[in-house]
Amino acid sequence: MSEHRAGFVTFVGRPNVGKSTLTNALVGEKVAITSSKPQTTRRAIRGIVHRESGQLIVVDTPGMHRPRTLLGERLNAVVQDTLGDVDVIGFCVPANEPIGPGDRFINEQLESFPRTRKVAIVTKTDAAGSTRVAEQLLAVSELREWDLVIPLSAVTGEQVDLLAEQLIGLMPESPALYEHDAVTDESEDDRVAELIREAALEGVSDELPHSLAVTVDEMSERSPGGVLDIFANVWVERDSQKGIIIGHKGSRLTEVGTRARLEIEQLLGRRVFLKLHVKVAKEWQRDPKQLGRLGF
Repeated sequence: MSEHRAGFVTFVGRPNVGKSTLTNALVGEKVAITSSKPQTTRRAIRGIVHRESGQLIVVDTPGMHRPRTLLGERLNAVVQDTLGDVDVIGFCVPANEPIGPGDRFINEQLESFPRTRKVAIVTKTDAAGSTRVAEQLLAVSELREWDLVIPLSAVTGEQVDLLAEQLIGLMPESPALYEHDAVTDESEDDRVAELIREAALEGVSDELPHSLAVTVDEMSERSPGGVLDIFANVWVERDSQKGIIIGHKGSRLTEVGTRARLEIEQLLGRRVFLKLHVKVAKEWQRDPKQLGRLGF
């Protein structure tokens, strides 16, 4: 019988190449929020994948980018710290976009981790024809020697299980590092805050996503097993942004609250009352004290 393996993998790539969607597909449930907005992921979120042959701990990191704010610098630092601690780095490139300067920049960064095994993952194959996928596989193969090159679609699930098995094969022999029913080491508060942020990101303009943060003030039961009351704050940087989030006569905030509540109820398996307040923390992305207060 082959030995049980366990270890850590992280997916890197430009913002919005499908890293969080891939993490969720591997884990089999939503542990990382997804959005069409870049820089959706802000922390190193761990998803835990269980297979007969082993256990994968997937560390979903923010997209690597050239930072313009202190928050951007801290997000890049999260990526660098993570890359130094994992067994395998998966470099994600979408099948439907040419390899560009951002991809080459990230590929160069991988030189700093000579002992870490590296795999290339061509994502979003459902959005490209077979010829385009083949061209992208060739282009990726020319960047460096990879331990594995694999095309897949996290949306349709094509080749996701194969990736899991192949990644486990690259991990060191080890007993399981987490209990068999664990899917993430994120706290309940953090997961709730992220689901609220995901709901708030829907349909906002391109500048606003970076200015959004969410904190949970309180989660309390009205009675044992009864409705769970959640009080949370949505933080923005300017009064004008506050108006955008709230919407005409509060209509947009109501939509955000409804969307988030349904996701939270699904996560927690119980009825929830969600109360959101929108607050302004001026230029928080550039202020070390406020970044700390908001959890960065």
